[in-house]
Amino acid sequence: MSYESRLKRADIDELFEAVLTLRDQEDCYRFFEDICTINELHAIAQRLQVAKLLSEKKTYTEIETATKASTATISRINKCLVYGADGYKLVLERLAEKKHE
Repeated sequence: MSYESRLKRADIDELFEAVLTLRDQEDCYRFFEDICTINELHAIAQRLQVAKLLSEKKTYTEIETATKASTATISRINKCLVYGADGYKLVLERLAEKKHE
């Protein structure tokens, strides 16, 4: 089954194709340092950490302390985990699998 995003556009397709060309962590650092501001990159990394901690059943207080994310951000990410496109779940499962290789 194919996922049809409500965000689908040609320019976003091209961005994702560009990301898929990245071969390793160094490529990622080079590309994301150029395409994102430091604050954008920190915010994206923080969201992933929040999603990871939520999936580990940590409390909002524990997550707020560990990540410095606001409760609004934590709540928004929790909503994505419950009702979203399963992107966080997909990535977190793949990271867990990679960790156990």
